[in-house]
Amino acid sequence: MLCAISGEAPQVPVVSSKSGSVFEKRLIEAYITEHGKDPVNGEDLSTDDLIDVKTQRVVRPRPPTLTSIPSLLSVFQEEWDALALETYTLQQTLAQTRRELSAALYQHDAAVRVIARLTRERDEARDALSQVTVGASKASASGEAMQVDSATLPQAVLEVIENTQATLSKTRRKRPIPENWATVESISSYKPAESSEPLCSGGRALAVHPTGELALVGGADGAVSVYSLSQKAVLHNLKTDGPVTDATWAGDKAVVGSATGSVKIFEQGNEVASFAAHGGEVTGVAVHASGHIVASVGVDKSYVLYDLISNTAITQIWSDAALLSVKFHPDGHLLAAGTANGQVKIFDVRTGNAAADFTMSGPVKYLYFSENGTSLAAVSAQSTTVSIWDLRSFKEIKVLDTGNQVNSLHWDYTGQFLVTGGPSGVTVQQCNKSAKEWSEPLRSAVPAISVAWGSGAQSIVALNEAGAVTVLAA
Repeated sequence: MLCAISGEAPQVPVVSSKSGSVFEKRLIEAYITEHGKDPVNGEDLSTDDLIDVKTQRVVRPRPPTLTSIPSLLSVFQEEWDALALETYTLQQTLAQTRRELSAALYQHDAAVRVIARLTRERDEARDALSQVTVGASKASASGEAMQVDSATLPQAVLEVIENTQATLSKTRRKRPIPENWATVESISSYKPAESSEPLCSGGRALAVHPTGELALVGGADGAVSVYSLSQKAVLHNLKTDGPVTDATWAGDKAVVGSATGSVKIFEQGNEVASFAAHGGEVTGVAVHASGHIVASVGVDKSYVLYDLISNTAITQIWSDAALLSVKFHPDGHLLAAGTANGQVKIFDVRTGNAAADFTMSGPVKYLYFSENGTSLAAVSAQSTTVSIWDLRSFKEIKVLDTGNQVNSLHWDYTGQFLVTGGPSGVTVQQCNKSAKEWSEPLRSAVPAISVAWGSGAQSIVALNEAGAVTVLAA
């Protein structure tokens, strides 16, 4: 008997009552479950219509090739040959892998030695660079000026620093809030009032003139624009020798730092001085309260002071890490610099000596002194928080979490309002000095690579990455 479906002898035979054919039970049951019919004549069929057949258990015969000893020996020989060939192939692959691993280990060891040597040579070169002394000279006819590695400032410059400090420190704590200054209520109503066309390719730096009339805008293409906020027009187009990294106003003079290491001074649209004191990118510039002294910092681990009266570089002070940001104290006797290793270093401007160090969570990209003279705001790269440091206790007294990445910040003249800007928008943090509490009167979605207060804090000026200026006002 053979199964009508498989054509083989069934192990459990059954007979269909409809067609009389013999089937393997498991095959016909599966067919009935799927089709419900007899596979032979197509009639309806159920499992109840199957009749079990009682037979002896079928013993399948051996394949003809395995019924003799010579056939078995032949099969065993073939399997042995295949196993020997596979073993030989595995041995060859193992030997090749060992050779490749050995070569990779030698290459890795050589690479580690080369990296260690290059790192040592780099550190030695940096140490040698930090000891370089460059002679100072007057600005040449083309405006170029070299500098001196000296902590001793000229007597005239020292007198300017000391007189400025003496004058400002006496009245700083007693200064009344100017009339018509912005209030919490007015700031909370600020909205984007106007936006300019892109003034440069890739916005990098923004500085608003003390009068609130002019904005200095620098871009990644080296172009610098003097933009009139009231006239909504560009008054002057300036040009540096590389991407602009920072800019500020020193009175009516525009001070611009670039990635090529130069610091250029412009007045009335004309270049009046150019300095190349840094051995690498200039990362920040700042102006002294007197308006006659400018500082720049760079990746060469130094800060440089320039005298704008004589257009000379007067001193260069070296640090132990690349400097990324810089600001003068409102009284002019201290200078704060943010480092790439997460330190805020406070220097005495008169001597160049370190006065204090504050530790941040990452590279210090921006910092700003409060006009009260006792607080310093600093922000690390890619951070959403602003740290407020007390210069009297040398402690971090407040951490402001803006919820958005902060690229720039700016304290107003009264020390009440701290504006921050980043890719997700602008915020204003307000300090209630009497209650010693902070609040957030404004949060705007205007993206900003740099922010600054307008005249009387009656507006906020923001520069975006496209190089366009947006003014937020009531």
